[in-house]
Amino acid sequence: MFIDLNCDMGESFGDYCLGCDDQVIAHITSANLACGFHASDPITMDKTIRLCAEHGVAIGAHPGYPDLRGFGRRNLASTPEEVRGDVLYQVGALAGLARARGVELQHVKPHGAMYNTAASHPPTAKAIATAVAEYDPGLILVTLAGPGGEIFRTIAQETGLKVASEAFADRAYTAEGRLAPRGTAGAVVHDPEVVAARCVRMATEGVVEAIDGTLVKLQADTICVHGDTPSAVELVKAVNQAMATNGVELQTMGRTL
Repeated sequence: MFIDLNCDMGESFGDYCLGCDDQVIAHITSANLACGFHASDPITMDKTIRLCAEHGVAIGAHPGYPDLRGFGRRNLASTPEEVRGDVLYQVGALAGLARARGVELQHVKPHGAMYNTAASHPPTAKAIATAVAEYDPGLILVTLAGPGGEIFRTIAQETGLKVASEAFADRAYTAEGRLAPRGTAGAVVHDPEVVAARCVRMATEGVVEAIDGTLVKLQADTICVHGDTPSAVELVKAVNQAMATNGVELQTMGRTL
């Protein structure tokens, strides 16, 4: 059994530091790097690319809405044309910095509100998929696993892209297989042992326990741990160890798709 373990990284900005990238990096296989719109800056992007290269971690672009103040988690009324342009701009910027380091991008994973909007709004999903395909049709596009990602996943596949279905290690799910809204009690899971057990079940059984205790089918190619979660280092360590104990090998999504 194989699965990818990814983390959102490079989300610091100037003198402001967010996340423990240098500690998390040793325990993941893919990284989603902020591209300057919701977080990060050119120096942070370059530094994080170098960190990933040193640890053999595959790199993906993590484009979001132009919303530094809201960390890309506020839904902006962007037109499809604006979304396409924003995604192309961010992917191109990160890819240029990566190429200067001798590294190529593996994937693209939208961030925050843009990601959530694409899951339910076909024009946004189409704009993102089009931008990725126009930049490089060989890139993998990450979409939500389960019912919550069906629209985005289908549109990405129709565009001709490879798609990686993503589950979340530290986010609760509803009985319908969708992410519990942030702000809901228990929406973010902090206990490393609980998170690790959830991830093992996702990888070996294709299920996740919903916030109400029911089991939901959730086939995932990659599992995400948020880098800005306070216990991110403990979480990725616990997940990594639990996967090894249960015979699940961590591999980049580029090798398993």
